[in-house]
Amino acid sequence: MIDITHKQTSLRTALASGEIKLTKETIPKIINNELPKGNLFDIARAAAYLGAKNTASLIPHCHPTPIESLDVKCEVDEAGSRVIVKALAKTIYKTGIEMEAMTAVSIALLTIYDLLKPVDKKMEIGSIKLLEKTGGRSQQMAELKKGLTAAVLVCSDSTAAGKRQDKSGLIIQEMLKTYGVEILAYEIVPDEPEQIQKNIIEWVKKDIAFVFTTGGTGLSPRDQTVDAVKSLFEQEAPGIGEAMRSYGMNMTPKAMHSRSVAGSIQTTLIVCLPGSSAGARESLQAVLPGLFHARSMLKGGGH
Repeated sequence: MIDITHKQTSLRTALASGEIKLTKETIPKIINNELPKGNLFDIARAAAYLGAKNTASLIPHCHPTPIESLDVKCEVDEAGSRVIVKALAKTIYKTGIEMEAMTAVSIALLTIYDLLKPVDKKMEIGSIKLLEKTGGRSQQMAELKKGLTAAVLVCSDSTAAGKRQDKSGLIIQEMLKTYGVEILAYEIVPDEPEQIQKNIIEWVKKDIAFVFTTGGTGLSPRDQTVDAVKSLFEQEAPGIGEAMRSYGMNMTPKAMHSRSVAGSIQTTLIVCLPGSSAGARESLQAVLPGLFHARSMLKGGGH
């Protein structure tokens, strides 16, 4: 199964539909409840619920997803001699719920087929499809603005001295590029407040949309990045740091020691990330691509 441990939990919805074509003689029997196996739609809806709940058992690569809402509706289309089934599913989870919605529709239609077998020998099931889905990375990617820019500042004594190769700064750049962000600057400096502040101020003057620092977010005596950056903030965005720590705690309890922060100077958002490769990657996984919305807000846009 695909690894979803890195994904963010969010509200996800899926609306699916399908239909079963019937003979004209069958429609009045449904409307008048004259079927040999009893009420049609109550049984079909119950079957849809059971089918949705068992999706992960039926489809090998589906993750067991909590179904927090499932609304199944059956509609008789007299003119078209058909029954239309729709299923709206909702969850707050790491992966989508479209397969559960489509399974609900499929099982409901098969149940209707089974119930109508004695009276209709020409039924045809078809047009099972996903009408709409929301939530998760795909929706955030669709809302992503183009033309975003960023700078990456590696704050590390050992890396600046040539004793260690930078990994976290390269990971940050690679992840940002997957979202179409243009990297305009990349520097490595020791964990010295004056040098850190100098680079950030220069990039703010150039109106670079985002500045990501990596390193200096821990509790050691030389971890000075956070203090140097915070003193420049015009506004702090505590929710960003909280999101990164909360996400990190799902991976390792060591994340509680991170002092990662974020805040703005004019229209630039500065985000301080941990110096380890895993810490930088996981922190960005926690906030991207939603973080990019900060640019439009700093430019005067709303939520």
